[in-house]
Amino acid sequence: MNLPISETTDDSPKQDKTLAQLKRIRGQVDGIIKMYEDERLCVDVVRQLMAVRNSLGRVARDILTDEASRCTHKQKIDELDEILKEALKF
Repeated sequence: MNLPISETTDDSPKQDKTLAQLKRIRGQVDGIIKMYEDERLCVDVVRQLMAVRNSLGRVARDILTDEASRCTHKQKIDELDEILKEALKF
């Protein structure tokens, strides 16, 4: 089940912050690819991979927190339950 991220306009600053973070992560991944192609030390590549993983975890947590807040604010507990089930599959 694909559940959409809230599309309300009052979330715009949060979405902008999240989008900026995702673009930063994309830049980090591009850097990792370059490091790998340049055969940089394994420990350096892995260190960067861990940083990206942590950043992705923070973005996921922020998105879920925002969505949970939206759902509980609008009394959409069933929708929140579905979102959490989907998220916890990973």
